[in-house]
Amino acid sequence: MTAPCALCGSPAHAGAPVALCLPHLLEVHDWVAGEFGVTDVLPSPCAFCGSRLGVRYPSGWLCAVCEWRVGDPPPDDPAASRVDVVYYLRFRDRIKIGTTANPVQRFASLPHDEVLAFERGDRTLEQRRHAEFAPLRIPGTEWFETDPALVAHIERLREGAPDPWALLVRWRSEAAALRG
Repeated sequence: MTAPCALCGSPAHAGAPVALCLPHLLEVHDWVAGEFGVTDVLPSPCAFCGSRLGVRYPSGWLCAVCEWRVGDPPPDDPAASRVDVVYYLRFRDRIKIGTTANPVQRFASLPHDEVLAFERGDRTLEQRRHAEFAPLRIPGTEWFETDPALVAHIERLREGAPDPWALLVRWRSEAAALRG
């Protein structure tokens, strides 16, 4: 025999964790979803960070990664999402290690065949990488000979994030979220 619903006395829904009939269970579900949201796949990737995971509220969607409200425009202020990166570019059999906050603009003036990786950091980190790989450096440039140690470093940077551009988008969205 099924226990009665604690609210109305109707038979409680079989398997329910609390003694509630189906209409009352659905009412509670709707309240929880409205109050705490429902984690789900976004209708389209987040325009700011590219994530597909979101939280659906009655008022709309939030990206579960960067908390950007789906449909809102990105910040007007470029500094709101500024992220300095050390980049690794390949051109033929050479690798360039440089730094920028605007890779698209910077790469437009550089010969390259492939963007290998981004590493979050500024000139200090760039100088550290130049010192680390100094024996491979082509004198007077920021270009380096391809070498197993440098390739291994780049592969470590790409672990878990094989697309450097997606990683940059995530870092920018995190920076914007932290700045509010």
